Amino acid sequence: MSDLVSVSVTETGESPFAVRIVTAGHVIVGDEPASMGGADLGPSPYQLLTAALGECTAMTVRWFARQRQWPVDHVAVEVTHQKGAVEGRAGPVDIFHKTVKIRGAALTEEQHERLIDVAAKCPVHRTLAGGSSIVTIGSRAE
Repeated sequence: MSDLVSVSVTETGESPFAVRIVTAGHVIVGDEPASMGGADLGPSPYQLLTAALGECTAMTVRWFARQRQWPVDHVAVEVTHQKGAVEGRAGPVDIFHKTVKIRGAALTEEQHERLIDVAAKCPVHRTLAGGSSIVTIGSRAE
């Protein structure tokens, strides 16, 4: 069982969709782009989800390399998200593409390949690929 992550999201009124996201003392502004009726004051929900996948991937690769003292100089991850058709699946699905760039002149080809394998196993990647359980509880605000 992992540690509990808690996030508070509250409308700000700065645009029809603008929200203030608070977690562990960090504050992020979220919004929808103007084309969706927001004011583009911050990342959209899917931008944040896509960013979480990229962040987790980079951190996981770095952690794995540090554990083994492998000579990785830099890790960068580019992620795209879109809805689309996937063969064998009914209806549109979420499609993420990750490009993992690992720089390390002294890194062997085997080490590089292993790090790419590890990149596909970061916790957020596994969460998105495996599905989740989400419980919604209603409450009246006072």
